[in-house]
Amino acid sequence: MSDTLNLSAEARERAGKGASRAVRREGRVPAVIYGNKQEPTSIHIEEKALVMSMANGHFMNSVVLIGLNGETIRTLPKDVQFHPVTDRPLHVDFLRIGEHTTVNVKVPVAFTDEDQAPGIKRGGVLNIVEHEIELIVDAAHIPDDITISLAGLDVGSSIHLADVKLPKGAKPAHADRDITVATIVAPSALKSEEGDNETPATDAE
Repeated sequence: MSDTLNLSAEARERAGKGASRAVRREGRVPAVIYGNKQEPTSIHIEEKALVMSMANGHFMNSVVLIGLNGETIRTLPKDVQFHPVTDRPLHVDFLRIGEHTTVNVKVPVAFTDEDQAPGIKRGGVLNIVEHEIELIVDAAHIPDDITISLAGLDVGSSIHLADVKLPKGAKPAHADRDITVATIVAPSALKSEEGDNETPATDAE
C-alpha cells in the first residue's frame, strides 16, 4: 500500500496570478483543496517539502494529510502543474476524501520474471503499452504498483487488462478488459533474418 504523506499548509488569502507569483517568490507553491461537498480551500505549501514528497515516485496515488490551522485534511493529489523549463511545481490540486472514500487512481505497472520468459530469452523486447492502470479502490488501500509476471510468455504474446491480477478490493476503471497492457515483440535481428529469407519477386514473374 502507498505511504501516507504529511504536508503543512497555510491559508492563501488572495487569488490570482499576481498573488500566486508572490507566493512562489517566497519558496512556496499555491494549491487548492476541493471536493467532499465542501467549498474549495486555497492554500500554499513549502516547495521543498512538496518536492521531497514527490520524490518517492508514488505521490499521485498516495494519501496526503495536509495540516491547516490545527486541522488535518485527508486528500489525494489530482494534478500538479510544472514550469515548462525548470520543472518546478507551480500549482497542486488536492481532492478532499474520507478515510475509506472510493477513488480513481492511476497505479504504475511493474513487470517481473523476465528471466522466465522464453520470448525475452530469445532476444524479444517487452513493449509496454500501458505504464499505468486506472483503478477504482478504497483510499485506505491504494497499492504502490500492480505486479505482472512475464513467466512463460513467448514472442508475440500479449498481456491484456483481463489477464492482470488486481489487488484485493480493486477493480479497473475501464470497462474494456481487452485493453493491451504489454506485448513481447520480435527483436530487430530476428525480423531482419526473416526478411532476408523471403524470396524477392523477379521481373520475369
